[in-house]
Amino acid sequence: MPSVVRITAEHATDRTTVATPRPRLSWVTESETPGWVQAGAEVELDGARTVRVEGRDSVLVDWPIDPLEAGASHTVRVRVTGEDGVTSEWSEPHEVVAGFLPDGGWTAQLVGLADPAREGQPALVRAGFTVDGPVRRATLYATAHGVYQVELNGREVDDEVLKPGWTAYEQRLVHETTDVTALLAEGENAVGVWLSGGWFCERFGFREAALHYGPQPAVAVQLVIEYADGRTATVASGPHWRATGEGPITAGGIYAGETYDARRVLPGWSASGFDDSAWAPVRVDETVVVPEARSAPAARRTEEVAVREVLTTPSGATVLDFGQNVVGWLRITVSGERGQEVVLRHAEVLEHGELCTRPLRRAEATDRITLAGGGPETWEPRSTFHGFRYVQVEGWPGELDPADVVAVVVHSDMRRTGWFDSSSELVNRLHENVVWGMRGNFLHVPTDCPQRDERLGWTGDIQVFAPTATFLFDCDGFLSSWLRDLALEQQAQDGIVPFIVPNVLERAATPAAAWGDAATVIPHVLHERFGDREVLATQYDSMRDWVEVLLALAGPRLLWEGRFQFGDWLDPAAPPDRPGDATTDRDLVASAHLFRSTDLLARAAALLGRDDDAAQYRKLAEDVRAAFVREYVTPAGRMMSDTQTAYAMALVYGIVTDEGERRVMGERLAELVRVAGYRVATGFVGTPIVQDALTEGGHLDAAARMLLQTQCPSWLYPVTMGATTVWERWDSMLPDGTVNPGQMTSFNHYAFGAIADWLHRVVAGLAPAAPGYREIAIAPHPLPGLDRASATHETPYGRASASWERRGDVVVVEAEVPANTTATVRLPGGDELSVGSGRHRWEVPAPTTGNGRGPVSLDTPLADVIDDQEAYDAVLDAMRAHDGTLVQAFLDRTRWLPHLSLGAGLERVPAPVRADIGSALESVSRGRAG
Repeated sequence: MPSVVRITAEHATDRTTVATPRPRLSWVTESETPGWVQAGAEVELDGARTVRVEGRDSVLVDWPIDPLEAGASHTVRVRVTGEDGVTSEWSEPHEVVAGFLPDGGWTAQLVGLADPAREGQPALVRAGFTVDGPVRRATLYATAHGVYQVELNGREVDDEVLKPGWTAYEQRLVHETTDVTALLAEGENAVGVWLSGGWFCERFGFREAALHYGPQPAVAVQLVIEYADGRTATVASGPHWRATGEGPITAGGIYAGETYDARRVLPGWSASGFDDSAWAPVRVDETVVVPEARSAPAARRTEEVAVREVLTTPSGATVLDFGQNVVGWLRITVSGERGQEVVLRHAEVLEHGELCTRPLRRAEATDRITLAGGGPETWEPRSTFHGFRYVQVEGWPGELDPADVVAVVVHSDMRRTGWFDSSSELVNRLHENVVWGMRGNFLHVPTDCPQRDERLGWTGDIQVFAPTATFLFDCDGFLSSWLRDLALEQQAQDGIVPFIVPNVLERAATPAAAWGDAATVIPHVLHERFGDREVLATQYDSMRDWVEVLLALAGPRLLWEGRFQFGDWLDPAAPPDRPGDATTDRDLVASAHLFRSTDLLARAAALLGRDDDAAQYRKLAEDVRAAFVREYVTPAGRMMSDTQTAYAMALVYGIVTDEGERRVMGERLAELVRVAGYRVATGFVGTPIVQDALTEGGHLDAAARMLLQTQCPSWLYPVTMGATTVWERWDSMLPDGTVNPGQMTSFNHYAFGAIADWLHRVVAGLAPAAPGYREIAIAPHPLPGLDRASATHETPYGRASASWERRGDVVVVEAEVPANTTATVRLPGGDELSVGSGRHRWEVPAPTTGNGRGPVSLDTPLADVIDDQEAYDAVLDAMRAHDGTLVQAFLDRTRWLPHLSLGAGLERVPAPVRADIGSALESVSRGRAG
């Protein structure tokens, strides 16, 4: 019998609270019946009303009942009937709470400190109120220009942090909705708010940092009390509230850190009976923005990491190593004399044994705590966050016990949905680094990095990472909410998508290929991965406006050229101080994205039934394609920029469609990858797609070699250097342990982690074949160098998985297909079949590898050596036996060409080393002959 095991409402925060009167519903069914398909379902509201839903739809189903009233709470149950006629039991009740206020219902005013002593001064704000009868329900609505937490009668109202996050404040504020019934009591009550500047009062900018929003934080609080006798009362912030700047948080900034003086704690300040006569009346800030209910998940403490090691640096400093680069803060318990100051300095890496803060630039990333004395004191910050693995501790009284310190991991609290595993521990660690990078950079906004004086919503980073993100976590609500800010910022710039959202930099309102294209790419990713067609409708105007901007820039030539571009940002060939100086022509990159966005817009128009737009933009996309090919592709199938990124774009974006040309381009791409020694030669644009281009062209061996390469630049080089998150640069740390000399060096940047999407879809072989995984593509690719790989994903329909494992001369492929879906399976070797839900297993002959083809020597062409893993390893091992530095120098200057011998490539290598390399190759050849 089928059973409904999970019900979710669209973009619900805390799993229950929704931001819309008609939240779409999804449910997951499990069934032991092979090939189970839903014939219909019943949705029951509050045990009183039932509506029938016909057909297979079970993901983002339109709300089938009357719209929710503001503040209402209901329970929903679902039962399903399969095509076999068997009906399930009713599911467990799922609560749905309307977390929004009615039109005109927001009455709270933004209030703050009336006479602040300094910019962004933290404050405490409070008010007393009376509850004059039994309470049926009490709901708190609150938002801020800054970050805040509310206490009712001395107790925090929830476990959320850094509320309400960061939005395009001038156009959009979000409010939290919290059930606080249990915190009220009949009689006198009090509400108090911790308030700090957060993003609102931060100074942004790379050269001359400046305020963008405002100099002082403010908070708006609205408590709606519903009495048991039917009365309703509202407690709202306004001029009668009181505030003080004399609380224990004396300074707080996202970049600077928090300064806390425990001597200034005011016992009972948020409880009734507290004497606030010395506090001043609040300042009231005017705003025309009416807060809307949050639709993205809240940020929370999600994990704690213990100290791995207490280090003493060469200079004598005490540094805590947590063994993992995390985002959050420390919680400490410390005892000392009154007035003792403890200083905590955060950083991601050590350099030459000392805390390395240079990559932080002007971000101090330092917390300071002054003790009250008199016994153990436990503290953690409220107004900041840090990206760190190491913390230098100064002023700790007595001997530091590592058990008294813990790293608190903080991020937007999304449900984990994707996993990957393989036989390579290095690849597994790479994937784990990608997961940690996403966790750290999905903190209210999808940021580029979480540690230095930046932490901005760079559109290019999330554009390339979105496919990976949507596999790893349920981030539909998170990204849909951020896209609303993107559209608002875009409207303010006449259709231009800023390259950061929210936009706090004047020059960011500049069209940039691959960055602004987040407007067209991300809605398509959300539709593909979550079945969210509505996001295409919501963002359609944004998509169209962006494309129209690009077409105007392109003019009659239909080429985007001669303007500012980031290009293939952080190509490893770019100098440390000029990260945009890539080997791929910037105009070529720009025009490729002109086609990509126009093509995606045409597809969206067709999906939405906008037939006239679909025809118009399809014609324009084809014209752009023709212009690109005419300008950048030679008759012989060569790209004018003869680079990995150029070929990957032409192939993966579908710009070149002729099969003969595509075959030639795929072969040239594979040749370029081999000539580079299977080391990465792509930046932000090429890295997410180069492996797909190789795979689609039939060059899986080349893709495998590039994945498993450990020499810099490669995905695994940082792993061999101890990385626990993905780095911004391929060489953020040099082999000698020195940090890259560039001024822009982060050790937690998820962009290059976009490779994980290829691991999921191609290596393990689990991908959507229809929106939301209603149909699944199972196509494992056993890579040379791996013995097994698997991926598991909690799709909107339930758990799906795909795996393969070599067992002798066969490969065993296994798959799990969730109920109410089907799968198309392509087995290694080429066989294709269709299956329904259930568990499946197949055995196919193992593919052969190309290693060990014959004798090798110094006369062997370089191209043959690099393609012979055993010979290649023998050459490098022989070098290492003499001098490890020889290896990197040899690799950096060698082009693995087909008509140049290994001996010729070793001309700069000392004769004794060449002789030992020759001997090592003779040994390889003897082994093969035997």
